[in-house]
Amino acid sequence: METSTCPKHWLKVLARKHWLETIFNGGNQTNDHDRTKQDCSPVVPPSVPPGTPKRQSSRVRTRSIGHKDQSPADTIDCMNEQQMQKIQNETGFLAALDQSGGSTPKALAAYGVEADAFNGDDEMFDLVHAMRTRIMTSPSFTGERIMGAILFEMTMDRQVEGVDTSDYLWDTKGVVPFLKVDKGLADEANGAQIMNPMPGLDELCTRAVAKNVFGTKMRSVIKMANETGVNAVVDQQFEVGMQILGHGLMPIIEPEIDINSPEKAEAEALMRARLLEHANGLGDKKVMLKLTLPEEANFYADLVNHDNILKVVALSGGYSRDEANQRLSNNNGMIASFSRALSQGLTAQQTDDEFNAMLDEAIGSIYAASST
Repeated sequence: METSTCPKHWLKVLARKHWLETIFNGGNQTNDHDRTKQDCSPVVPPSVPPGTPKRQSSRVRTRSIGHKDQSPADTIDCMNEQQMQKIQNETGFLAALDQSGGSTPKALAAYGVEADAFNGDDEMFDLVHAMRTRIMTSPSFTGERIMGAILFEMTMDRQVEGVDTSDYLWDTKGVVPFLKVDKGLADEANGAQIMNPMPGLDELCTRAVAKNVFGTKMRSVIKMANETGVNAVVDQQFEVGMQILGHGLMPIIEPEIDINSPEKAEAEALMRARLLEHANGLGDKKVMLKLTLPEEANFYADLVNHDNILKVVALSGGYSRDEANQRLSNNNGMIASFSRALSQGLTAQQTDDEFNAMLDEAIGSIYAASST
């Protein structure tokens, strides 16, 4: 692991070490590092006058500190505790702003930007980043109702208003940043599509940590109630999730069930059983789940209330915003992680007032459906 001679770096390490030792010692604090202890009070979404200093990022990441039951090779998750508390305890939903290269043309078309408006991928990604920036900088887009945002890799690597996107989200908006890490889907087998190999995942997670990202998201698809296919999807998701946890990032496990599946309810039953098997085997680890809205209300209640599941979020999956909100409101404890349903109706041709008003209405309705 790289070391640093920067005094601020070591103050942060001491602060993080103190926080971890407090947890492992059953809450008994020592006074050795009081002057460097992190402020991990609950996050208050920013609503401050111009010129007020931004929230200071409090992330510190380290490895293998002080747990008597750990081997030296074990990794302790070193997530930003303020962000962890926000996801665990506050109300709101996740904004999915992670359209990849394959889905970007559709997203731009829905936004009123047709294919003849750009020439090549570079211009296309510039336009979609402008769209995402318009959403993120809107007065309606704040941590008061939006708990977190999922970013595409290229969005993480870009800036908003002169700062890295993830830092802008957290320091300016009070929104927890996540990163989409999968590289698309493999060909269908046994009624399902597992994820393509991700040979660069460790390097990507390292960059995400350096960019102050809190967690990740990765998507597979289940199309039929085939137990072999369902198990392959869930097993791969948890295997990769453990790799991601090793970097101190919170994985969002997303085994999407196609809303058009003729066996959707049956597939949900198979998937729930496999998810519970893995959740029961997590020990002291936690993950998040992103699931298709089920046919039966509160079908995933055992997962929502599971000690090892930090949060269960719902994808809109092609449902209209109204239908997605209605289904979500019938599933207590689940919150939204909507993409198309969030941006529905927003266009490049709208004035800022029109755009912000429509976004505010969408955020309000999704927030209400996520608060049941």
